[in-house]
Amino acid sequence: MPPAAARLLLPVAGVVVVATVVTGTVIRQTLGGLGTETPPFVMAYEPDAELLWALLAVGSAALASWAAPRLARPGLGLSPAAWLTALTGLTLAPGLALGAARNGPLGWREIFLLTEDGSFEAKNEYLAGLPALSYGPGYFVDRFAELVPSLAVNVAGHPPALMLVIDALGITTAGELAALCIAAAVLTPALTYALARSLAMPVGQARIAGVLAALSPMLLLFGITSADAIFMAVGAAAAILLVSRRPVLRVAGWVGLAVASFFSWALLALGAWAAVLVLVRDGPRRALVLAAGCGAAVLALNGGLALLAGYDPIGALRATEAYYRNSVASRRPYKFWLFGSPVAFAVALGLPTAAGALIAARRRVPAGVGLAVVIGVASVAGFTKAETERIWLPFVPLACVAAAAVIPPGHVRLVAPLLAAQAVVFVLLFQTIW
Repeated sequence: MPPAAARLLLPVAGVVVVATVVTGTVIRQTLGGLGTETPPFVMAYEPDAELLWALLAVGSAALASWAAPRLARPGLGLSPAAWLTALTGLTLAPGLALGAARNGPLGWREIFLLTEDGSFEAKNEYLAGLPALSYGPGYFVDRFAELVPSLAVNVAGHPPALMLVIDALGITTAGELAALCIAAAVLTPALTYALARSLAMPVGQARIAGVLAALSPMLLLFGITSADAIFMAVGAAAAILLVSRRPVLRVAGWVGLAVASFFSWALLALGAWAAVLVLVRDGPRRALVLAAGCGAAVLALNGGLALLAGYDPIGALRATEAYYRNSVASRRPYKFWLFGSPVAFAVALGLPTAAGALIAARRRVPAGVGLAVVIGVASVAGFTKAETERIWLPFVPLACVAAAAVIPPGHVRLVAPLLAAQAVVFVLLFQTIW
């Protein structure tokens, strides 16, 4: 990219963000439509607070802002285990406080609660799909494609794996499922650190990546209270293996991606991200081997499930697509969400992190280039119009790793409070649903 164009990249991106938000607001207020309350975001403007919990959220966010730059220092005298524990706490404390800031502890589980105290969205979540497993997991897998039209929205929108995990763990209550989601969310910054190290990033940069993930508003708000946090953690684990330079781990990554894709169709994008990354880093031959290995593993898993359990992956995908096309997505115009989806993701991710990831792509940092390609393809495909603050959670570790490659260590003391403040403002002013 010519130097002049490079200097204009962030200003132009900023104009696109502002123009998209303003356009969405004007259309919504004058003509209605676009399929969400505050396009391009899925959030609704509804200021609210549970006073004591809101104060705790502000305090924990401030404490996290203070601790984050210190945790990001490569010379910090902590053992790896102690550092990862501290990083997990950096997410857990503000995440729980923010999740309770509006409705108290009920906020941690109301999205799954199928009672009058629960969210209006609970009927579309995973506990509402448990009756489909009443004949056992074998029947559920065998008949999944036929069951899709009658399933709750989020169950129908994904392959069967998460429902099988919920059933295997004996999860039947909103609190139990919320605990699983919270655990997945708070482990993701550590997985992000491990992903950075798998890419041979220096310890200092890897720590910055972990800290960016820990304080991402998207993870703190949509991860703590969303089952997509599980997909985020599963996807990050697969990505760690896929980008390794050790052949044995890469092969394990092929299997990991296949398993991940049985949780969410969207996690196939991590294979594409890894292939682009390897293309930029190692050249076309290794990228082709990686892509072929991933494809073979996905085919082998789905083929094996078809032969042994009667699973119909093609039928399931077609049924899911039909379900999606006839859902609220039909009221979300493609032309607006072509820009709206990536803009919502960038803002929810955290503006400093999004800017860093964009600069990384401009500088041809492999992780940044891979992320730019994946987001571009996902936007053009139009299969996740809106709700990308939640649906694109698995992209958070990828973005944080890319941004960490270009954010100087000294800037973390400025970035951390911006991310934490953004999360606090979002939760107190907007009903984020998840």
